[in-house]
Amino acid sequence: MSNNLQAWADTFGGRAAHLPGAQLPWLAAARQQALDRFMGEGWPTTKNDAWRHTSLSPLAAATFVDGDAQAVADQVAALKAQEAGHWLVFVDGAFDAALSDIGSLPAGVRLLPLSQAWAAQADALQGLYGQVADGYSTSALNLALASDGAWVSLARGATLDAPVHIVCVAASPKAAHFLRHVVHAEAGAQATVVEHYVGVAGASNFHHAVTRLRLDQDARITHLKLQQESAQAWHLGEIDAVQARGSYFASHSVSLGARLARHDIATHFADERCETLFNGLYYVDQRRHVDHHTLIGHEKPRCVSHETYRGILADTAHGVFSGRILVAPGADGTDAIQRNDSLLLSRLAKSDSRPELEIYADDVKCAHGATVGQIDEDSLFYLRSRGLDEAHARDILTYAFAAASVARIDAPLLRQRVEQAIRSLLPGGGAVLEAA
Repeated sequence: MSNNLQAWADTFGGRAAHLPGAQLPWLAAARQQALDRFMGEGWPTTKNDAWRHTSLSPLAAATFVDGDAQAVADQVAALKAQEAGHWLVFVDGAFDAALSDIGSLPAGVRLLPLSQAWAAQADALQGLYGQVADGYSTSALNLALASDGAWVSLARGATLDAPVHIVCVAASPKAAHFLRHVVHAEAGAQATVVEHYVGVAGASNFHHAVTRLRLDQDARITHLKLQQESAQAWHLGEIDAVQARGSYFASHSVSLGARLARHDIATHFADERCETLFNGLYYVDQRRHVDHHTLIGHEKPRCVSHETYRGILADTAHGVFSGRILVAPGADGTDAIQRNDSLLLSRLAKSDSRPELEIYADDVKCAHGATVGQIDEDSLFYLRSRGLDEAHARDILTYAFAAASVARIDAPLLRQRVEQAIRSLLPGGGAVLEAA
């Protein structure tokens, strides 16, 4: 199918009646309204300030076709072998029961694909699924075409000791997949949720994923998104959280694949004494492009946010970070720190960074900053003087730069998975491991 606006309308017309939950009048109406919005606005352009460094024109001109799913069982099995957990696997945008392994759940925890949840949980989902006016026009396209996703519901006080793994596999080499995940943690509930996006080598697929999280009072959610798709793939992702009093939300975004990846991540403090950690790490090489666009809304007093993103850029790659911390009137006692650091491994690599503080309250402690630089020559000389060749020394210094972000992931097995992914991208990754 051609990826122009009319083609998306035609796609919606062919899929609408078959999408999960199509029998729900409010959902069917929301999908149609969302499609109408996208048709009216089109793709975001660089004239939009939030997209000025990221052009979607190649994506808008691309062609996607549905195809037969390739065998992905070995790829999923390799992921499962790394750690225990509750696994929901989506292949080409659809839940795959054979590859999934939800396992036994404690009382008060519901873990389902949305394609099944609509039948029994429609009322609970209606207020959490999202509105037509949310986000950019791309958000509306996702609302219209999302075929499936994960529904994670934690009742009051419920705790999941093992992570929820949401694995999204692009098996068809040139198809577009829309997923929408919903996480609701009631008062005092705790869980770790991992989203992992992978695809077949060389595939130029398009994944668009929206994740909506709602944290009630004193809930604690750690969320890790690991994007490792093909270097020819496209990825658009949105994470939107709302936090109630005393809640804690940690967002770890690790973007290592795709020719173009855009991650919009936001949280809003709906009451006092909320805390959030935004931690990001991205690696781009060749001519690839990655963009992180974040928003932390300090709407209430005495809330804390720490935000640090690190980017490694090689060849002619382009990395973008735009982070906004908004301190609303009356949000006294705010403690907010934001930082973006970029390491350029090539003279032709490019980094655009725009950290922002917008403060309308008194009695706050806020700071932000950004650095862009290359490998320190003194450190390189020191390692070479200890007998390392230049390539090995550069890999160690690059890995050390990334390790500062990886160390913030407090789950050891997840941290090890990210460490392994970073090492696999370095020419001498095995030697880095030996040196470590």
